[in-house]
Amino acid sequence: MKKFNFSCTPKLYFGEGAFDKVKNIIKDYGDKILVITGGTSFEKSFYHKRLLSDLEKNNIIYYLEKVKNEPSPLIIDEISEKYRKENISVVISVGGGSVMDAGKAVSAMLTKNDSVKEYLEGIGKKKHDGDKVPFIAVPTTSGTGSEATKNAVISEVGDRGFKKSLRHDNFVPDCAVVDPRLTASCPKMVTAASGMDAFSQLIEAYLSTDASPMTDALALSGLEHIKDGLIEAYKNKENLDARGKVAYASYLSGVVLANAGLGTVHGFASPIGGYFDIPHGVVCGTLIGELIRINIKNLSSDPNKDGIYLEKYANVGRIFSGKNNLERKSACEALVNEVNKLIEVMEIPRLGDYGIKEEDLDKIIEKTGNKNNPVELKKEELREMLLNRL
Repeated sequence: MKKFNFSCTPKLYFGEGAFDKVKNIIKDYGDKILVITGGTSFEKSFYHKRLLSDLEKNNIIYYLEKVKNEPSPLIIDEISEKYRKENISVVISVGGGSVMDAGKAVSAMLTKNDSVKEYLEGIGKKKHDGDKVPFIAVPTTSGTGSEATKNAVISEVGDRGFKKSLRHDNFVPDCAVVDPRLTASCPKMVTAASGMDAFSQLIEAYLSTDASPMTDALALSGLEHIKDGLIEAYKNKENLDARGKVAYASYLSGVVLANAGLGTVHGFASPIGGYFDIPHGVVCGTLIGELIRINIKNLSSDPNKDGIYLEKYANVGRIFSGKNNLERKSACEALVNEVNKLIEVMEIPRLGDYGIKEEDLDKIIEKTGNKNNPVELKKEELREMLLNRL
């Protein structure tokens, strides 16, 4: 048996009605809470009014902050500085992946007196000691799995932009509340891009060189639920059974990425998200089919490659095609076809729709990581992937 370590959320409340437990969960931490939400969709919802009413009835002091875009160092620093002396008992984020990353970062930086930039991987020179204010994650989208991960992604967009992580084992949320009812108001494109982000995280973790029997089992469970739920959730946002399946898959995608790591698609996502204003889920969704295709091509052409990775791709191909008796080659071909259908049916945008041009590819490739991918891809192959999705 392979040796491995494993970490996950200490407490998870999952399913329709889970959000109703938030008021009681908060009381376990104290009576001073910082609530971080997104733009306006949650604020306009019935659940927002209920949350604030419950806090007031329980005599809990609360502060409200909004994070409308992917969190930047400036946003994290401003919020942290504003509340550093307020003795916040717990930070709770209710929103998409960016909102949860923001809350995670704020909970970590309330205990420090300098900028979050000093602690970002590849940017700062300091290592965070893991000391934080307790953090509760409540996702309103199904995709990033941030409610289960130990990192917060912080971005600066521009010519010298970056997308880097604030990371520590202690940053896994103390509690995650996953209620599929909260995702029902998501626009179709958000459902599609977020769902493809979860899919890419599940399959990259399953194919990771750091995968373990534990992460393999969870990734396959997540992939089965994505297959059963994503298209229906995209077509019918009121279908809570489908949304529950995708929410479950999204949570598992966070668990497995935290423990097994990810591949080249997420290696692309970091520089692309730093240089261009493009949703993370779109980057992952538009490129994952190309990565699967080119990985399978490489693995199939080299007899010295470990067949376990081709068999893993075949396993996923059998799940998505619904044909359990397919032999390996046919199952791998079926997987490529099924993923391309997902991308087409849900109209995942191309990179060019966000202003990315062929002359931008070199700087993207230069910063792209290939960690944990089962194949060491060449620059020409990375360029081919990007060109095919411009």
